[in-house]
Amino acid sequence: MTADKDDVTRKGLVMTIFNYSKLLLVVIAACLMFAESIHAQEPYRVGTTTANFLEIGVGSAGNAMGEAYVSMTNDLASIYWNPAGLAFLEQNEAQFMYQPWLVDISTQFAGAAVVVPRIGTIAASVFYMNYGEMDVTTLEYQDGTGEVFTATDFNVSLAYSRKLADWFAFGATGKFISSQIWHMNASAVAMDLGVIVNTHFLSPTGERGSGLRIGMSIANYGTRMRFDGIDLITPIDILPDENGNYSDVPGQYRLQGWELPLIFRLGTSYDLIKTSHNRISLAVDALHPNNNSESINIGGQYELTVPTAGKFYLRGGYKSLYMVDSNYGMTFGAGMHLSFMGNVGLKIDYAYKSMDLFSAPQSFTLGVVF
Repeated sequence: MTADKDDVTRKGLVMTIFNYSKLLLVVIAACLMFAESIHAQEPYRVGTTTANFLEIGVGSAGNAMGEAYVSMTNDLASIYWNPAGLAFLEQNEAQFMYQPWLVDISTQFAGAAVVVPRIGTIAASVFYMNYGEMDVTTLEYQDGTGEVFTATDFNVSLAYSRKLADWFAFGATGKFISSQIWHMNASAVAMDLGVIVNTHFLSPTGERGSGLRIGMSIANYGTRMRFDGIDLITPIDILPDENGNYSDVPGQYRLQGWELPLIFRLGTSYDLIKTSHNRISLAVDALHPNNNSESINIGGQYELTVPTAGKFYLRGGYKSLYMVDSNYGMTFGAGMHLSFMGNVGLKIDYAYKSMDLFSAPQSFTLGVVF
């Protein structure tokens, strides 16, 4: 009887090692193929997409970790990084982010998520970008005509996510995207899809919650955007060499449609240290966009849990490793999640990104858990 149990134990151990070996080989092969593709995918389609505000990270936590967040995300900002992360919310949450961008451009994000037992998590958000007022200039009045115009972008999202098991979650986001420049506008619809898998691999306890996490998402798969408006209407003389015809026929330029910035993210994260009060996590994401070269983001987070007070975070990372002509670099940030009575919590997060050619953008995020 004891010999039979030993045989079963040995067989189980062999199968476990075999399965982990297969997973490790797949990860190594994927990394090698991705590293090779970084130098093989030329020419790069830089400047060939529109609505590129969709590439700006949402939430200070992910931004502070070098945007290596596709497998780490577990809050409302998951609606941007990976909608599957919404399934890991334990309470309802509302979040607001303010991020001064480059050359006096500002971005704002606001959203809320509701956890519905046995159904999943439903979330909605708005991302708004304001370019400010600019002077109208022409060839004749190059210093300005005295008029001003504005430009804005916004994105409205509705997401759903659910755990199919304690270790597997999926999510989907539908988007309506709009851009406006003076009297012209364009719109499109798109969707995001994502999954997160918690594995046994490298788990010190043998539980999936302590093992390697794998996340994957595809963002902004949708229709093309084509600008239209009264600024494209101009009088046309269809017969300029003849008199007596209609010399001011209303004509309109028809612009071509432009693709959205499609982004495929594949990432993994792991807790190097995990105790009752301390946790150190590392994350790596590989990105394949349709408008630039492939790149890698890396990030880390230290989490300190103080009983009856809450959680405190220090974060850092590096964005766009191996990207051709990248302007990004180191990222830093910090945050806190304060707990109050009645299961109410307050989240405050900050992120700083270094850039070569422009002033470093910062982001401030405020969240409420209830």
